[in-house]
Amino acid sequence: MSEKGACKAVIFDLDGVLVTTDDYHYKAWKKMADEEGIDFDRKINERLRGVSRMESLAIILEKSSHTYTDSEKTELAGRKNAYYRDSLKSLSPSDILPGTKETLAALKKRHIKVAVGSSSKNAIPILEKIGMKDSFDAIADGNDITNSKPDPEVFLVAAKKLGLKPADCVVVEDAEAGLEAAYAAGMRCFAVGSAASSPKAKSKAVDLSQADFNELIDPKF
Repeated sequence: MSEKGACKAVIFDLDGVLVTTDDYHYKAWKKMADEEGIDFDRKINERLRGVSRMESLAIILEKSSHTYTDSEKTELAGRKNAYYRDSLKSLSPSDILPGTKETLAALKKRHIKVAVGSSSKNAIPILEKIGMKDSFDAIADGNDITNSKPDPEVFLVAAKKLGLKPADCVVVEDAEAGLEAAYAAGMRCFAVGSAASSPKAKSKAVDLSQADFNELIDPKF
């Protein structure tokens, strides 16, 4: 990776990368879908990873026999978000994924900036709940963008907030939409979690792919 220059910043996705909130999202969508009589399961839920709330709703409504108006869709998305935010009351530092704090400390020791790049509009409340809001040099989330992943906007906003060029940044992602967004932004990408075994991660498009942060901490990176 040396031909692309040294890494000056690492931009982390939030859900499924830094903290375990995926199940909170699933249960909130499931509750809303059940109320509407729409078939929704964990297989369909996998398609929602890394995309915005309204795009997630559109995927869920593919299984509905009812045609919803725009105002009804807004209500459904708002209802899901209310369920989700209510569930976050139980979120705590214990939900931080293993290796996260050690990785951030190691990167900062090497004077590498760290940021969050998430499509979620709840990123800051989540970071506050787990005690990590002040752990990052910049936070770019759904409130800063008009286009969600796989559009690169959130990562480009994060780089701008860091005062760096896209080529100086490395993204850590657990969703295929995030991998696509990182490359569209002109950034290198590190695939973790389910994304590490995805076709995207297995292709030459992804620079690094493994289940934990060990390679990220390696000074050679």
